Amino acid sequence: MGILQSIGVSLYCTTIGSIMQNGSRLFGKQDNFITPIFVLTMLCVSVLVCALLVFKKPYDLFFDGKKKEAINVVVYTTVSLFFILAIL
Repeated sequence: MGILQSIGVSLYCTTIGSIMQNGSRLFGKQDNFITPIFVLTMLCVSVLVCALLVFKKPYDLFFDGKKKEAINVVVYTTVSLFFILAIL
């Protein structure tokens, strides 16, 4: 179950990384006060999206009384993310 969350996080990070890598091509050269605001806002949104991808299912399981399963999902997600990182 944790593999799905880790794949989702990896795909999301790939998308954001591609946007950042090609930012000047997509948005033009931007060296003004908006650039750091945009980057910090994108960071906040990314943290929120990753948190939802990783912790939504364990949250639901935890409050359904399935605490052991919730912990297992978090552990499996963490291990899966580590292996994806190691492969990359």
